[in-house]
Amino acid sequence: MTQPALSDLLRVFGRIGLLSFGGPAAQIALMHRELVDTRPWLSERQFLNALSFCMLLPGPEAMQLATYAGWRLRGVPGGLIAGGLFVLPGAIVVGVLAALYAQFGQVPLVEALFLGIKATVVVIVIEALLKVARRALTGADRWAIAGLSFLGIFALSLPFPVIILLAAAWGALTGRGTVEADPPRVRANTPATVATWLLAWWAPVAVLWAAGADRLVEIGLFFSKLAVVTFGGAYAVLAYMTQEVVQDRGWLSTAQMMDGLGLAETTPGPLILVTEFVGYLAGHQAGGWGPGLAAALLTLWVTFVPCFLWIFAGAPYIEWISTRPRLTGALTAITAAVVGVILNLSLWFGLHVFFADVRRFETGPLSLLYPTPGSADMAAVALALLAAALLLWRHWPLPGVLSLTALAGAGLSLF
Repeated sequence: MTQPALSDLLRVFGRIGLLSFGGPAAQIALMHRELVDTRPWLSERQFLNALSFCMLLPGPEAMQLATYAGWRLRGVPGGLIAGGLFVLPGAIVVGVLAALYAQFGQVPLVEALFLGIKATVVVIVIEALLKVARRALTGADRWAIAGLSFLGIFALSLPFPVIILLAAAWGALTGRGTVEADPPRVRANTPATVATWLLAWWAPVAVLWAAGADRLVEIGLFFSKLAVVTFGGAYAVLAYMTQEVVQDRGWLSTAQMMDGLGLAETTPGPLILVTEFVGYLAGHQAGGWGPGLAAALLTLWVTFVPCFLWIFAGAPYIEWISTRPRLTGALTAITAAVVGVILNLSLWFGLHVFFADVRRFETGPLSLLYPTPGSADMAAVALALLAAALLLWRHWPLPGVLSLTALAGAGLSLF
């Protein structure tokens, strides 16, 4: 393994950050080409061990993989450069788009453009569901975990963190395999690392609390909680986030939430940048662009600083974790549970995109969403079928599909 200069790290990860379109699969493939194939910075085994670890952490796995690669190559400065550059280009673009959306989002033409984007988002989530399911459902018990997870969140409204904890407990209890010999460990001062990053994480929230900025404190606390439970990537936690910010807190409408996801899909960087969009609109609602900007910056901080905490604290132990069957059993069970959660998200999005009137049936512990058949939006259905044909059959690039369906939505609105 060759140790690069910091200037080389800036150049390579700057390019990765600018080109990181297409979701985590495309982002991980890009990093593999840059870090393993093109230059001898990481071995195949190092890359795959780190990827397995990052895929089972809360937070965006591609950003955390970039952070680990930077740490492996040049320590903490390298990790900060790699992780920061992976997020920064997309964060700037999403911030600008959120500000424009808050100003012009209710214009009829803009709403028509977003109809196509929302229809495409449904297909994107279904595609993500299929990819995660192929990777995670490797046995009968994993299929059972996914099914029970779906029923728990869709029919019983169990909290997402509870589902994750139950899956992890089952995976740990049933984990099988031989404990391998300990690999060589990297010297690390883990308590100091954890303390440093916990302080960095919570210091802005504490300052805002002392200043009496109640809305910003509420935003900081909510997205800090979200950073701890985002197992399985952004798709897994979107339903939980949407319920909180739409139904419980009233920061956004369902339509705005889906518009934000569509915007995040079209920009470089991790999809979890949709939280920046939500934070901006929540702050804007309270007082215009100034509070919106402050809320967006705070949201970015409490979303991504925990990622640096997980990686800098856990990176020295990645090789060791891969040799412990009960730990890997817990983590793979979480991934199986995420399949059920994403299935719930697919249905939730589909109902709200394809039907104008969605109602809830409740009896005892059951709580089920159902549509009013006469409220079906056939334009949205047609746009989703177009997106499905282009993405799943023709395998078009995502930005091209989103652009085409947005224009098609605007065209349909004329008729």
